[in-house]
Amino acid sequence: MKSDLAKVLHPILGIPILGHVLNAVEGLAADQTVVVVGHQRERVSAYVEAEHPDVRTAVQAEQLGTGHAVRAALASLTDDSVSVADGPVVVLAGDTPLLTSDSLAALVAEHVAVGAGATVLTARFEDPTGYGRIVRDATGAVVGIVEHKDASDAELAIDEINSGMYAFDGAALVSALDRLSTDNSQGEEYLTDALGLLRADGRVISAYVAEDPDEIHGINDRVQLAAAGRLMADRINDALMRSGVTFADPQTAWVAPTVTVGPDAVIERNTSLLGECVVGSGAVIGPDTTLVGCRVGAGARVLRSHCELAEIGEDATVGPFTFLRPGATLAAASKAGAYVEIKNAHVGEGSKVPHLSYVGDADIGSGTNIGAATVFVNYDGVHKHRTTVGDEVRIGSDSMLVAPVTIGDGAYTAAGSVITEDVPAGALGLGRARQRNIDGWVGLNRPGTASARVGQSSEEPPADPTESQDPRS
Repeated sequence: MKSDLAKVLHPILGIPILGHVLNAVEGLAADQTVVVVGHQRERVSAYVEAEHPDVRTAVQAEQLGTGHAVRAALASLTDDSVSVADGPVVVLAGDTPLLTSDSLAALVAEHVAVGAGATVLTARFEDPTGYGRIVRDATGAVVGIVEHKDASDAELAIDEINSGMYAFDGAALVSALDRLSTDNSQGEEYLTDALGLLRADGRVISAYVAEDPDEIHGINDRVQLAAAGRLMADRINDALMRSGVTFADPQTAWVAPTVTVGPDAVIERNTSLLGECVVGSGAVIGPDTTLVGCRVGAGARVLRSHCELAEIGEDATVGPFTFLRPGATLAAASKAGAYVEIKNAHVGEGSKVPHLSYVGDADIGSGTNIGAATVFVNYDGVHKHRTTVGDEVRIGSDSMLVAPVTIGDGAYTAAGSVITEDVPAGALGLGRARQRNIDGWVGLNRPGTASARVGQSSEEPPADPTESQDPRS
């Protein structure tokens, strides 16, 4: 991958490659799942512990082959009540994100039905170049796996390839692992050699052919990573469209497998839905929008915005160019308009933050309007403080609400005010200095500029300062 990040941690649709494999494994309801870690074991183990706490990790301190890796996995079970002799042992690759639970279930079912010592997950490729070939006898039984470089012309014509993933009889697997040799060019224990040992023991080696050959593709570079992402997105988008979701352009939509989308929802162009998103029926998302772990109510509209861990109520509108940060909740029919940022704040039913405002650590009631360029000043340099705004409040444009502060129901704040004290219900909060004009300032302080020239030509005689004063001062 030419990366500082372990291959299996590279994300596809917001989920690491390994995460996709583990999600597929969950469908098997295994007694125990073990991930063998080596390269960047700390980072891989940390991911597994955080996102899949029921999964165990086993350390392969030295990478001495696939058979050795399976040894490490089985050794991690020695202090458990889990016995490998009680059922099939499934061995998978950690870099096959397109693998599905259905295929794994079918692999195990084939294995159990045949009573095989081992069952190989295979696929048929139009171009099998580079892959090991599955060799069968006249009855269809698997008699061996031959690597591409060692294959005869007749074997090279075989289009069924080995995925490197298997179901084993547990006891048979332990017996075969104990007999693996390192007498090869790499000095490693090859898991494929276990198949030959089991066949020599008289055990049946069977195979299950994956219906979709894309499922067994591994990831070794960024080209394959991108291709897998596109295949997965296409798979998900097709399923959603068949369930009643409209995509303006499926090729520019990226929906994670953890996302739920209701019928009659519309996904516009250049839109990503990642994490545990839930999108209600009839909602319109996009274009040019990213949602991460958000809940969007029925009929809501999110346009050209980025939202993370936010809740958007029914018939609410967001955007364009809005940033909803974690903890932002918009009630039904509310609005977060153009160039608005909301963080850890609740916007009540029917309330509006139309444009150019920051709302952080706040609770806003219903039917309230927050004027343009309003800032909820929530941070004093050390601590965050909350602001409470009641129902049917009108916050004047360019107001600063310096938390902690409460604006009562039905109150107003005058445009351009800095509000540092509570405003009672029904009151007008005014917190701005009296305007003072200094005549001739530009000509004196910016002589020779265009402003000075036009200002001087339009200059009026100074007004008598006693004639007019702001009655509110």
